Amino acid sequence: MICVQSGVYIGGASDLTDCQYLTDAAITHILTVDSEEPEVQGSFQRKFIYALDESSSDLLSILDDCVQFITEALTTTPAAVLVHCHAGVSRSAAVVTAFMMKTHSLTLSDAYAKLQNIKPDVKIIEEFLDQLELYETMGCKVDETSPVYKQYRLRKVTEKYPELKNLPREVFAADPTSLGQTQSSEAICRRSLFRSSSILSHTSGTGPAAFAHKKFSHLTAVGGDQSQCTSHFIEPVQWMERALLGVMDGQLLCPKCSSKLGSFNWFGEQCSCGQWVTPAFQIHKNRVDEIKCLQIPGLRPGNS
Repeated sequence: MICVQSGVYIGGASDLTDCQYLTDAAITHILTVDSEEPEVQGSFQRKFIYALDESSSDLLSILDDCVQFITEALTTTPAAVLVHCHAGVSRSAAVVTAFMMKTHSLTLSDAYAKLQNIKPDVKIIEEFLDQLELYETMGCKVDETSPVYKQYRLRKVTEKYPELKNLPREVFAADPTSLGQTQSSEAICRRSLFRSSSILSHTSGTGPAAFAHKKFSHLTAVGGDQSQCTSHFIEPVQWMERALLGVMDGQLLCPKCSSKLGSFNWFGEQCSCGQWVTPAFQIHKNRVDEIKCLQIPGLRPGNS
């Protein structure tokens, strides 16, 4: 068990076996990030987070809860928090790094380097570092409405449900039935398909250079930008559910007139800008029209 800063310690499960050791360090709170909750003698405020030390684990979604537990504990005087996993090397290190990033306004690189200087044996696995990078991108706060988080969540669903059956309902965005915000509708039958908030933006690819492996003679190596994107990549919407369950890839058809809108592939598809999007739910822009809700002063909804 090593002190990271005043009131915050990092360690492993073995540190819990000596109650006197914890008492001497003035530990009042214990945050466990492990596959099972250990037995601890003594009266401590405790929080248990189930997480395996493997790439399939979703640590990102629980970082806010962990950081809040540590932060609130430190408002108690006197107080000290032990953050531990099994070995005190990866999972607990990821949580402490997130805490340092948020409370000290540090970059991931700086926070991780600082922790490694304090405890040289810490080694966060690559997947958790990727999740911490997303945490940093979102401003050190898990934003469930962020396109970055939605795309991450979809990748985790693919890993957790490889047969793509019995997917949790929260994976699917609500089927738009009102004009509460900008929507896109099928160009012919005008059926509302998705809201603007369902569009998942992506980093622009390298343009035609990304398709050089296809040996098209007319392609030139130029940079990409999203103005080259001929499709919207969106989160799955409720009307897609029947087409998606148990199927790895296929076409997306309008639920009203059955015209082809685009395609989906849980393993990902390449955008026209050259960027790979994984998983991909692709609606061709020329198949939909954007509908904007205009607010007219003095006119109440439903009045004409």
